[in-house]
Amino acid sequence: MIRSFLTATAAAAALTLSFGAGSAFAAETSVMKAPPATPYKAVSSLVKLPDFIPGLGQLFVDPATLPAGPFLGYDHKGKLVSTTYMIPLSAMKADMNLHDLKAPAGKVDHVDIQYNAGHPGVAEPHIHIVLWNVPVSQESRVAK
Repeated sequence: MIRSFLTATAAAAALTLSFGAGSAFAAETSVMKAPPATPYKAVSSLVKLPDFIPGLGQLFVDPATLPAGPFLGYDHKGKLVSTTYMIPLSAMKADMNLHDLKAPAGKVDHVDIQYNAGHPGVAEPHIHIVLWNVPVSQESRVAK
């Protein structure tokens, strides 16, 4: 998977990430297997995107949280492997901080930050903040 990372300096200037003790470490059982419980809906049923997006998996989102999310990413076996937030660049400010990003699958193994020029559902340029619940070696479960 090709990744475009913000430099450490730019990321530090733009964002401060922290995970709430309850949200990052306690799994929400209603979302661990696809499809997740209401109010989540398949992104492919809301916008013109495929049901499975290579690199992100099968995505579900609560429509009330658009465009930021969280978007829940499932592998081909229906296991929740990541949570993605899509933050429009226009919403980012020099003093902006993102606190308490929810990670419904529980413990976060690592975080990727990727630039995206826009796509159906979030047309303007934005960043993806991907909270991975699986090690890097298991990301291939959503690669294709």
